[in-house]
Amino acid sequence: MKKVEYGKDNQDVILLLHGGGLSWWNYKEVAERLADRFHIVMPILNGHSGSGVPFTSIEDNAREIISYIDKNFGGHVLLIGGLSLGGQVLIEMLSQRKNICAFAIIESALALPMKLTAALIKPAYAMCYPLVKKMWFAKLQFRALHIKAELFENYYTDTTNITKENMIAFLMANSNYSMKETLSVCEAKALVLAGSKEPSVIKKSAQKISDCLPMARLEVMQNYYHGDISINHSEQYEEKLLQLINM
Repeated sequence: MKKVEYGKDNQDVILLLHGGGLSWWNYKEVAERLADRFHIVMPILNGHSGSGVPFTSIEDNAREIISYIDKNFGGHVLLIGGLSLGGQVLIEMLSQRKNICAFAIIESALALPMKLTAALIKPAYAMCYPLVKKMWFAKLQFRALHIKAELFENYYTDTTNITKENMIAFLMANSNYSMKETLSVCEAKALVLAGSKEPSVIKKSAQKISDCLPMARLEVMQNYYHGDISINHSEQYEEKLLQLINM
């Protein structure tokens, strides 16, 4: 598993799982803020630029990260955060291992399968994939994601290095993902985040996730878009993380 780490000398471990089509830099500013107190590990999800491993399923990626935690941290870390696809991987980890972490932050994760969307991904992306490497097209996509301008080079470099097969695979997995019943026995205290300007299916998913987890609090961030808080408002993410740990 490829990863980027900050604060290696610190004892308490935090894992941060990036969104689909992005990479570890999704959490770069958050990691920089926390590196003086925590050991931050940011895995590169399978199928993404630099991972060196094709994407197979959310479940497989969750098992791989759990295995990494078992091998390196005795089967338990302080906190795991995940955005979008990374949030789904986190939900799956909490379903597979109820005590994998003491705290969790699940941001903008889809938990209501979108079968029609999933069915359209392969033919639609097969047609538009040649445009991915075009700078003008990348800029249009980037603006639609509401990511701060200084991250464009990271975004462009990494998205152009994702193969068509991997992109289709993780987009379909994202659209088809269903929470497992075992999530209801999770022992982690969780904060579930969604933006008020996200699609209604994400806000409904956030409610469903919060309702399923035994110790969860839901917060809808006013005037925020998909992934806004972790990518664009690292100071608020840090504040909420510290509040969760100390509650």
